[in-house]
Amino acid sequence: MTLPIGATAPDFEAQTTEGKIKFHDWIGNSWTLLFSHPKDFTPVCTTELGALAKLKPEFDKRGIKLIGLSVDPADRHAKWAEDILETQGAAPNYPLIADTDFNVSKLYEMLPASTSGDPLTRTPADNQTVRNVFIIGPDKKIKLVLVYPMTTGRNFQEILRVIDSLQLTAKHRVATPADWKQGEDVIIAGSVSNDEAKTIYPQGWKEPKPYIRIVPQPK
Repeated sequence: MTLPIGATAPDFEAQTTEGKIKFHDWIGNSWTLLFSHPKDFTPVCTTELGALAKLKPEFDKRGIKLIGLSVDPADRHAKWAEDILETQGAAPNYPLIADTDFNVSKLYEMLPASTSGDPLTRTPADNQTVRNVFIIGPDKKIKLVLVYPMTTGRNFQEILRVIDSLQLTAKHRVATPADWKQGEDVIIAGSVSNDEAKTIYPQGWKEPKPYIRIVPQPK
């Protein structure tokens, strides 16, 4: 019940806390983080939106646009932002989609196509599947999908780490190993033959096994 990696991110028009947008036009040539919430005024999501607001400079550094989503209306998002500022020390400094007709949630397969009715009468449990993170590339393709339960807050440091890997591997024919962090060694992609690798990495590589070819992170 979720869109696969490599699929084109569905386009849509929606009202947000910063006005109406057409999603693909809003993305432009940027990378984008779309993250969803089941309901305004929920405790875990309150901490997440505040944490993300504080981390926005890190996403800006990487050229990542941030956009949130909840099925509640924009005026409730604005009131929620006051609570987020009061309790977390930072209010959302990025748009929040008001998905009151469930259109985006359905397009992104977070809610069943049959979902309808008044969003204000729905409980967080009704919308518990609206807890996704989508990382979308400048080509409008989905690069990563994470789905969290309501009781587990998202780890935005991990999301930044994943973005560093996605951006590096989009530019260079490498892969990143377990727990990789910016600046650490990487693995030559399996699609690169040894002959090609000798041209790209004339200094050679470490090879504990023929299928594991380790090189410093490309600049």
